[in-house]
Amino acid sequence: MNRTFALSAHLLRRFGEPVRKIPLDAGFSCPNRDGTISRAGCLFCNPDGSGSGLLRRGLSLAEQWAFWRDIHQKKRRARLFTAYLQSFSNTHGPIEKLAGTLDQLAGLPGLAALSIGTRPDCLDEAKLDLLAARRDALGLPELFLELGLQSASDATLARINRGHTVADFAAAARAAADRGLTVVAHVMAGLPAPYGREGGAELLTTVDLLNALPVGGIKFHNTYVCRGAGLARLFERGGYVPLTLDEYLDQLSAALMRLSPRVVVHRLNANPATGELIAPDWAGNMRRLHNRIRDHLDAHDVWQGKENGAEDGPPEWFSAG
Repeated sequence: MNRTFALSAHLLRRFGEPVRKIPLDAGFSCPNRDGTISRAGCLFCNPDGSGSGLLRRGLSLAEQWAFWRDIHQKKRRARLFTAYLQSFSNTHGPIEKLAGTLDQLAGLPGLAALSIGTRPDCLDEAKLDLLAARRDALGLPELFLELGLQSASDATLARINRGHTVADFAAAARAAADRGLTVVAHVMAGLPAPYGREGGAELLTTVDLLNALPVGGIKFHNTYVCRGAGLARLFERGGYVPLTLDEYLDQLSAALMRLSPRVVVHRLNANPATGELIAPDWAGNMRRLHNRIRDHLDAHDVWQGKENGAEDGPPEWFSAG
């Protein structure tokens, strides 16, 4: 039984075959790193970003694409791919840089969709118009605009040094959706908060906010302590205790049941890069954690939307057919 509306099912329905994701590093920065807002970064964030590291090895976007495409073709005989501009905030900076980056995607073999990771405060009308126009020019049926929200609490956002507000996210989500861009929200369970650590109630409040906005996708992340992040120093002083695995499983299950069954679930857990994880230990193996989540959902008969529009069972669109 498929208990969530997974991205894989959504893409199979749209394209008729699997679509693999290729991470691309275009050399963007972040307003929370380059001094535009601050230089400290978000409390949880790896100072090196979340990219593949291929840009530091001198590979162009086309060369990065070829590197990963070759791997996917050999392992899975994949033909279609999503270009994922992943590392840092990929709409930050001059619009000319964004336009030039998008131009480099034209002609990439097997390009079927585009996913852009950024922040809600790194978008304006001109950049949103550009994204919509380039989506059409590239002939892509879908452009996923991945916006970091993390929490629906402004107090928590201030505590983790996000540098934007919940209202900023809501405004960006509406403006993007008005242009036919698919907003994917990033949320985190167990974030540090002014009073200690967010719990399950705060995660449900975040999901409720997203249900009320034109958000088409969601990525759930368990907060982990990363080397080099401000959270690591807080953890080492005893000022932060990560969620236990059982706590995360319970919070995620409750959030999924509250989530609209029409929202595509792009991720159920975080995936630390090799060597960056400090704590908790259970977060270190993505595949094992993913299996634990699946087992937990089965054991407790949890499915997405069980308390919000899908009370009778997982809808048929959870399966690709």
